[in-house]
Order: sequence, then structure tokens, then C-alpha cells
Amino acid sequence: MIRKIRGGFLLLAFAAVLVSCAGRPVYATEPSQDDAAASGESGETDSEEELTPEEALKKELDTVYQMEVQSNSWKNWPEGTGTYGEAAIVMDAGTGAILYAKNIDAHHYPASITKVLTTLVALQNGSLADPVSFSHESVAFLKPDESSIGMKEGNQLTLEQALYATLLASANEVAYAVGENVGTASGHDYTWFIEEMNRVCKELGGENSNFVNTNGLHDPNHYTCARDMALIGRELFKYPEFFTIAQTPQYTIPASGTTEEHVFQQHHQMLIPNESEYYPYAIGGKTGYTSDALSTLITMADNGNMQLVCVVLKTHGVNVYPDTRNLLEYVFQNFQKVSVADNETSEDVEEILEEENSGYVMLPSGISFEDLKMELIPDEGTGKEATLNYYYEDRLLGSARAKVSDSYIENHSAQVKDISGEKAETEKEGKGLVSVAILAAAVVLLLILILLFIRVIRKRKQRRRRRRRRRR
Repeated sequence: MIRKIRGGFLLLAFAAVLVSCAGRPVYATEPSQDDAAASGESGETDSEEELTPEEALKKELDTVYQMEVQSNSWKNWPEGTGTYGEAAIVMDAGTGAILYAKNIDAHHYPASITKVLTTLVALQNGSLADPVSFSHESVAFLKPDESSIGMKEGNQLTLEQALYATLLASANEVAYAVGENVGTASGHDYTWFIEEMNRVCKELGGENSNFVNTNGLHDPNHYTCARDMALIGRELFKYPEFFTIAQTPQYTIPASGTTEEHVFQQHHQMLIPNESEYYPYAIGGKTGYTSDALSTLITMADNGNMQLVCVVLKTHGVNVYPDTRNLLEYVFQNFQKVSVADNETSEDVEEILEEENSGYVMLPSGISFEDLKMELIPDEGTGKEATLNYYYEDRLLGSARAKVSDSYIENHSAQVKDISGEKAETEKEGKGLVSVAILAAAVVLLLILILLFIRVIRKRKQRRRRRRRRRR
């Protein structure tokens, strides 16, 4: 749906600059629509020369496309494409390495990509066979133009069916019911589920999000950023159920004693074969749209070698899929997954251990393994194993688990002994000072007792003298 935006283009450009610089969304007052088609935008200009809607749209798109891509200023980093989204990120799913960055911490409205976090929290706290019942609250809030599959109060689904409706059909009432029922089954309520969404986001490293509902319908206090959504997407790689659901082109909820039949289709066009936007490496994701958020999209991709998460936020025009494709291709063509075991030569490392999502770095073209700085963090206890983190400048590009060498253990143990010796000497000196203080206190106490004793003796002598005088 194409919505005209009132006001001059200068206001639009100014708002875009405010978003990218201040990192906060520009709050509009128009009503929201969830998961409408990504739209182009037109407007009028207050300048002396009137722009046609096409000219205004082109000018607006050019402004957004030319926003700074921060990763392009990183030393020796491959030049990345611009986007028609005001924020975008590509993250390696295994290491968490950020490979492309455009305003990744700026606050934006997520719209329905909120539902990937709803799904994550539901999978963490529920079972696919759990019942999901629809209360009055779960359906009463819906407006006629908001995405729904038409569930009614009293209907009941399984959590599995509800997650299909949440991810594929983007059903807002179902997302609400998921939060409400998982919260209740956990001994709490819908509010607890929202709190859990925020807790999980923070636990994953997200610092610029605040979620107030499970579906992404517009609320001024419901916002996120590209980095936080990528961290959520990265975590979902641990849940194969998510990808089973997300890759389904069409799903049917059969009629039952509690609900009628519902049939709905996949909305993410990069996941639908024979669609013009189909992308063979896309393996999961979620669409989103409101008039305030514009088009948002999260996409997981796997080319058989790399697993990536791409997030684009506040995309202008009908560019959400081309932007995503261009970003994923940028990474596939300009980065390589390099084994740590094949390249690490440090005498501190005896062996690289095989562990999931570890043991490799994501190297940009033009940067070699030797250009990386390795940080060795020994495990607590015996110190025989360690985590190796690899940085280029101040950016983490990968990590590995390793068994440290005997020479490292000897050197490390010597340092520990030195520290222990210094500590023992310090403690010895401290104990000596305490002993002196105790001795001094004892001497003072003894002197006080002696003085008291002398005073008592004198008083007794004085009493005896008085008695003798009286007898005389």
C-alpha cells in the first residue's frame, strides 16, 4: 500500500538525518498497519520549485542511500554497498563478527520482525505440543487492517501451529496468544513474557532495544536496532524448529473441535521458490512493515560455508529485498572463513580444539591471518585450556578453543608463584604489624591495670590511717 507522506521533502531529509545522528526514531502520528507491502513514498515540497512525486521520491531515496556506511571507514575493509534502509547489518552467525555496519545501534521500530524474538522466547520456555488458548484480550485489540488469521475467543491451537501462524502469516492475535499462554504455563502472565523478551535481548548483548508487545504493532516505546536484531537472529541458529517453520511455503491448520481450518502462505519472498526475489542461500527470516517503521526485514542465509544474519531497518521504497540480497552477496564475495588450526603458530598454543561455532575467523579480502591480534584467555582452575579471540583493529573476527602449551603453563605458573610470594610477603608484613599493635595494646592495658592497683592500695592505706585517728 502506497501512503503519501505530507510535508516537504526537506522535513523528510531532516528527519532521516536526525534518526541516523541521534540514534532515536522520529515518532510519527499516523496509524500503523502491520505487514503491509513495502511502499514507495511521495511528498510535496515547500521550496519555490515544486517537485513531482517521482522527483521527491528519488531525492528521498538518494538521501537515504548516501547515509554513511560506518564499516566503509574501517581500515582496509572492503567497500560495501549503500542501502535504501536507514540501518543495516550483516553478522556472522557463528562468531558474532560484524561484517557490514550502517547505523547499527540507532533506534528504529522493528514492526513484525519482533516476532522472531517472540518465537525465540516461546521455544526457550515452551514445548511445541503445548496448548495455546485465545482469550478475549488476545483478539479484542485488533483493528480491521491489521494482519490476522481471524482467530476467535475460545479457539485453541498447539504452540507449533501458533508459531507457524506467527512467523508465516504474521498473525498479530496469535503472537499475543503465544506470549500470554507461554507466560501462564511458566507460572506467570503476558507481562512476564514481555519482560523475558527484554531480558533475553540483553543477555544476548542487546543494549538498544525495548519491547512492549509480542507482535510489533506500533508503539513509541517499542524499538530496537540492527545489531540487537542480528544477535537475536544469531541465537535462533540453535533452534532448528525455527528454520523448519520459516522455510515452509504454505501451512494449513486443520479444523478441530475448537477452531476452523486456516490456510496461509509464506510472506518472505526470498524464501519462496519461483518468486522474483527468491534467493537460494536464504534459509529463514521475517518481514515487517508499519507506516512508522517502513519496511523491515531479517534474513538468515547459508551458502554451505558461511552462515549469516542480515537485518535492514526503515527501508524506503520497494528496496528491502534488493538491499538484503546485495548485502549478503557483498559478504559472500569479500570475506572468507579461515581455520585457526591451519594458521595459528603461537608457542603458547599446543592444539586447537574442535568446538561448534568456534575455530575460525572471518577474514575480509586484503587482510591476512597474520594481521590479526590474538588474545589468550586461560580457563580458571588448571589453566590447561583457553579461549583465543582474534581481533583486527578493535573488531572481533573470530575465536577458538585451545589447549595451551607446557611452556605457557610454566610461564603462567611462575607468574602465579611470583604473585603468591608477593602476596605471602605482604600478608607476613601485615601480620607483623598486627602483632606489634596487639603487643602495644597489651602493654597499655597492663599499665592501666598497674595504675588502678596502685590507686586501690593507696585508698586502703588512707582508710587505715583514718581508723587509727578515730581510736585515739
